[in-house]
Amino acid sequence: MILSYMRAIILYLVLIGVIRVLGKRQIGQMEASEFVVTMLVANLAAIPMQDGGIPLFSGLVPILTVLGVELTLSALALRSIRLRRLLCGKPVILIENGRILQENLRSTRVTLDELTGHLREKDVLDVQSVQYAILETNGNLSVFPYPAQLPVTARDAGIQPKDRLLPVTIIEDGYLFRENLKQAGKDEAWVRQILSEYRACVANTWLLTVDKGDHVCWMGKETAK
Repeated sequence: MILSYMRAIILYLVLIGVIRVLGKRQIGQMEASEFVVTMLVANLAAIPMQDGGIPLFSGLVPILTVLGVELTLSALALRSIRLRRLLCGKPVILIENGRILQENLRSTRVTLDELTGHLREKDVLDVQSVQYAILETNGNLSVFPYPAQLPVTARDAGIQPKDRLLPVTIIEDGYLFRENLKQAGKDEAWVRQILSEYRACVANTWLLTVDKGDHVCWMGKETAK
């Protein structure tokens, strides 16, 4: 029984390592080849996890083999446009100048319901207001309305907006990130001063952030009812 637990834990950690090596995009929008690799790795890990008669090393070899092939093909695809087109395909225009390209819709097997659904997700209700709609290789739909249909930006209105400043997390759920203090240009004395202003301590602080403009955000932990 203990051996089965250990095998499951080892395979679990190996799978996490494989996904981390494949990159963050593997978790989000996947190309066809990436989806195949993810499915293969999951199935290959399930077999030795369920069957204790299979040596653990025999279960790891095909997983690492698939990982090696994927990394090799990804490196080659960066150098070869033809291979990249073979593995990932190419973007397809579905709407051009307010007109749905029916032939492209049929070739990509996208129905009208799916197309209009994607447009609604982009806050577009009128197909004729779309200049271009492009089906990307990862299955997402990029929508570009006519310029006249775009919302007015600060630049169009002649307004000079302030730059956005990225907040740095100093305390999260009662834990002080000392490595972030240097990034924010602060020290622990500053933390104690801020906490004293809110009559708080690190332990009862749920969130404390600060940006380069010295804007502080403090939130305390809610007491359980």
